Amino acid sequence: MGRRPTGRPTSFDIAYAAGVSQPTVSRALRGDLSVSKETREKIEKIARDLNYTVDKNASSLRSQRSNTIALLFFEDPTADDSMINPFFLAMLGSITRACANRGLDLLISFQRLEDDWHVRYQDSHRADGLILLGYGDFELYRSRLEKLVEQGTHFARWGSVRSDESGATIGSDNLGAGRLAGEHLLSNGRRRIAFLGHATSQYPEFAHRYEGLCEAMREAGVEPDPALQYEALTTEDAGYRAASELLASKKPFDAIFAASDLIAIGAMRALSGAGLRIPEDVAVIGFDNIPAASLTSPPLTTVQQDVAGAGARLVDTLMAQIARRPGPDVRLPTRLIVRGSTVSS
Repeated sequence: MGRRPTGRPTSFDIAYAAGVSQPTVSRALRGDLSVSKETREKIEKIARDLNYTVDKNASSLRSQRSNTIALLFFEDPTADDSMINPFFLAMLGSITRACANRGLDLLISFQRLEDDWHVRYQDSHRADGLILLGYGDFELYRSRLEKLVEQGTHFARWGSVRSDESGATIGSDNLGAGRLAGEHLLSNGRRRIAFLGHATSQYPEFAHRYEGLCEAMREAGVEPDPALQYEALTTEDAGYRAASELLASKKPFDAIFAASDLIAIGAMRALSGAGLRIPEDVAVIGFDNIPAASLTSPPLTTVQQDVAGAGARLVDTLMAQIARRPGPDVRLPTRLIVRGSTVSS
């Protein structure tokens, strides 16, 4: 890796000798805790052996901060042309306020996941770090995150809280949220509960919500039926199609837990079109508590995420990374908003 040492030693020479990347050398020599102690000590010893000295002028330039962070939205399928999940639009306000309270400027950019945004922001020096919202297919997204980690880019993202090397992640307790939804439906006598949403590794937040539902059902002595799980992305049309497939299957069900409010709203449209009453025949729960959730007929019961807390937590986590200090807790609680789609008035 790197190049063979020639002339005045450089960080690339140290990288070659240590068998690591040049960004890893840079992070180790400035004491970044993201580099393991063993690797850091190895790099420091090689630097001493090569009589390597840091270019103070260049180091000073690199350490200068712009007091600006960049917020990157990634496109999600939507019914309109915005291609931005309504939940993330709500989070935008809390991120903006959190930046203003901390004296930070905020750049906002819309990105396609397929583009090389992870390269573009590495060398631009327009921002001290990145906040990432939305991701679509997580498997594709993760490869970009790994590249950011390798480059030493400071970033915080909203999503599934994982224990891999995907960087600092802030997210809701999706497992606990699924349990909340399941316990509410079970307490109202529902036993045949369908789940609408992609419950796969490509959409880990949805998968954790489904897992929480299944845990609640099993603890109540009710075995979940895998045949009642239908895949759907976060759009009304996807929810309508999934619910229509569920209805066409003729499998008995008395409740739907949808992985998002948009999916739930589409499902309610399909149920009403089939002549089913909500909640008398089928109870419906969504997720996100977007503004439209309270305007459906009947109003939609949903799981609310801590949008205000999320914005502040994302900014605090990013600033902690930049300052190389421990960040706040990463998992935020949720709460159930009970409305007429699960409980008759």
